[in-house]
Amino acid sequence: MEITSVTSKGQVTIPKSLRQQLGLRQGSKVEFSLVGDHVELRVRSTPAEVPACGFGMLKSKKAAVPVDFDPADLLKP
Repeated sequence: MEITSVTSKGQVTIPKSLRQQLGLRQGSKVEFSLVGDHVELRVRSTPAEVPACGFGMLKSKKAAVPVDFDPADLLKP
């Protein structure tokens, strides 16, 4: 069991180990229920996984730039 504090705004931090086990990340929706003398938290929805990088996410109709392209060549007369 881990203990956290309540901030002046009524916020608490869910420990990282629990967030990982529940798959919680930014944008996740949770539900709180008062059951007797304690609160239960349920995960309602979790946003789609965020890709680790953005490679290949954008499409262009232009031809790809060659890997050996040097922008300095544009400055040469």
